[in-house]
Amino acid sequence: MMATFAPGIEIPLRPFFGSMGIAPPPATGESAAFRPASTAQYDNKYLVAGTTLYLPVKWRKARYLRLETVHAEQGDGEVDITAMETSLIGTFQFIVRKDLHFTWPRAETPTEFITMGMNQDLNEATKQAVRQMIEFLVDEKHLTRDDAYMLASVSADLHITQLVDSNKGVHMMLPKAIFAASRLAPVKKPAVPAKPAAAK
Repeated sequence: MMATFAPGIEIPLRPFFGSMGIAPPPATGESAAFRPASTAQYDNKYLVAGTTLYLPVKWRKARYLRLETVHAEQGDGEVDITAMETSLIGTFQFIVRKDLHFTWPRAETPTEFITMGMNQDLNEATKQAVRQMIEFLVDEKHLTRDDAYMLASVSADLHITQLVDSNKGVHMMLPKAIFAASRLAPVKKPAVPAKPAAAK
């Protein structure tokens, strides 16, 4: 799908829900999740169909997912509150993962692992995204913290998710392809020649 921005300018479309989140902890006094925070993600254009989004929900008995601001396309950063708005109908599968215990939203696309950070200070948001990636690599890929930190620097990319809200967003993307070697089939051992049958 393509959209015409102006004569001679065509933009490929990748619709996504710009806002997805749950109600925040009761201590915040907020009735809705909708500012970038530990309970929600905002305007991450990589969370398209086929993506898994992980949201921490441990503080509530009743959990409600809220979806808003559907974009047909948007650049990383959404620098002036401008995105191509559209309508979208989504099909969702909900799975409660009691084995996971992280505190910030994460995501997984068919090709990449994504961690996120959100803060009024862009540097702090960046630190959160990096620390979440280190934690992921330690917990899920069993690296040491030092190795995880180095791998994040070597292979992961930082993106500014959005700048238009009071809390700024940063996400870090790590390609799954770098772990391909660990999924290779084990090397087959050479067959041992059968012993000759004993003479009768």
